[in-house]
Amino acid sequence: MVILAQRWAEEFMRRYGGIAVYVEGGGSQTRIDALIKGEIDICTSSRPLQSIEVRRLAQHQQNVGIAYLVAKDGLSIYLHPDNPSRDLRLEQVKDIYTGKIKNWREVGGNDAPIIAFSRAPSSGTYLYFQEHVLEGESYGENVTAMPTTAAIAAEVAKNPQAIGYGGLAYGKNVVHCKINGVSPTDECVREDKYPIARYLYFYTIKKPEGVVKLFIDWVLSKEGQRVVKEIDYIPLIAIP
Repeated sequence: MVILAQRWAEEFMRRYGGIAVYVEGGGSQTRIDALIKGEIDICTSSRPLQSIEVRRLAQHQQNVGIAYLVAKDGLSIYLHPDNPSRDLRLEQVKDIYTGKIKNWREVGGNDAPIIAFSRAPSSGTYLYFQEHVLEGESYGENVTAMPTTAAIAAEVAKNPQAIGYGGLAYGKNVVHCKINGVSPTDECVREDKYPIARYLYFYTIKKPEGVVKLFIDWVLSKEGQRVVKEIDYIPLIAIP
C-alpha cells in the first residue's frame, strides 16, 4: 500500500502547495505500532486492526481510533510466464503455502519443486493471506519471506518454479493466476467475484482536524480516487 500512499502524498502536495506529507513503509504492523505510540497522524494498513491492537490503542491514547476505507485491492497469485499452470483452486494455493503440495505436477504443472515466497510477518498482507487463504494455518517451512511485494514479484519473474502473492499493482512481468477460474481483474475484484479481495484502510487516533482531515477528504474525493485507478488499485467509486 505504500506505493499508493506515496502517490496520494505527491498529488496532494501538488494540489495544496505549502503542505508536506511524509510517507514511510515498514508493513502494516510497523505503522499500527507507530499510531498506537502517537508518532504518526494517519496509519495506512492493508488489514483491519486486531482486537489486541484496539486495546493497546485505547490504553495508550484513550481512544479506539477511527477507520476509513480508502481503496480496494485484489491479492493476486504471481506465477512465472513459463509456468504452464494458469488456474489454481484456492485450496491448492493453501496447500502450497502450508507445505502439503510441493511439486508443480500436483497442480497441472511441470515436474519441478515449488518455490514459494511470502511477505514478512510484520506485513498486513502476510496476515491477511494467512487468515483468508490459509484459514489460520501456519505457513510451511518451504516458504521464504520477502521484505516487499516488489521483491516477491522480482523473484517470481526470474524463476519458473516460483510462486508469490501481492497486490494487482505489482508484478508487471509475471502471470496473475486465475483463482477458481476467475481472473483478478478490476471488475471481478470490485464485484467480489474474485475470491481474494480486500479493502485498504486509513486509521487515525481521533476525529481528524485541519490538514489531516483535508488530506483524508481529498483521498476519498473523485480526484483522490482517480489516483487509485491510475496505479492499478480499485477505487471506491466509479472513475471513467
